[in-house]
Amino acid sequence: MKKRIYSILPIIAFCFALQAQQVIQPRPMEESTGILYTREFAAGLRLHTNGFAFGITTGNLETYYRTRFFHAEIGEIKHPKEYRQSFDNPGSINGRIARPFKFGKQNNFYVLRGGLGIKRYFTEKAKHKGVAVGLAWEGGVSLGILKPYYLELRATDGIISVSRKYTPETADQFLNIWQIHGASGWTKGLGELSLLPGAHGKVSVHFDWGAFDEYVKAIEAGLMVDVFSKKVPIMVETGDVQNSQVFINLFLHLQFGKRW
Repeated sequence: MKKRIYSILPIIAFCFALQAQQVIQPRPMEESTGILYTREFAAGLRLHTNGFAFGITTGNLETYYRTRFFHAEIGEIKHPKEYRQSFDNPGSINGRIARPFKFGKQNNFYVLRGGLGIKRYFTEKAKHKGVAVGLAWEGGVSLGILKPYYLELRATDGIISVSRKYTPETADQFLNIWQIHGASGWTKGLGELSLLPGAHGKVSVHFDWGAFDEYVKAIEAGLMVDVFSKKVPIMVETGDVQNSQVFINLFLHLQFGKRW
């Protein structure tokens, strides 16, 4: 009898061990469970091939792999053929030193963007401390803001200067580099803003260092497209300089923020 009891003890011990293993063994993590944070906020700088933008992003972390977000930013778009230049020996007129200027520039062009998007991770490192890799895409509305670009043009006596923007009446002076003393101050023209509606879209590869840490540390690299209701008059059009209503740019987007 004792021998029989001793012989079945190892079997009972094995069954208990097997049952304990089944209890403590972690089950595969489902996509919608175990999220530590549900919200995130980040501020960022976007550098693109024809300008820059500063913005904010607020997001809802729906699962380990999916975040739905709203993004808003303001920035500038420049014409590919605008160049900053100055005279080798700038003179002083009216007691002011000539500022660097952009020859042929008609307007500064700033853009407000607001859009909705989705960020989708496709790497298992989203659950760990490593770099999470994913895709992000966004679409929304844009509002272009045109501010006239003013130049300090030499008066007929060559001793004083007058601040002028481009018009058909000032074209002869505005496009004569020998009549240009320099650029006017940035605030000149702020009272003459005009608006231009449009839309935008972005798609990018997203890299996040610790995608579910408390702090957001991410970078995106991608393509963005802005389309406006008509040609944007950034430059005075000539034979080899034309304006466009569509802007396609490559970009890098740096983001830093917090989750909770």
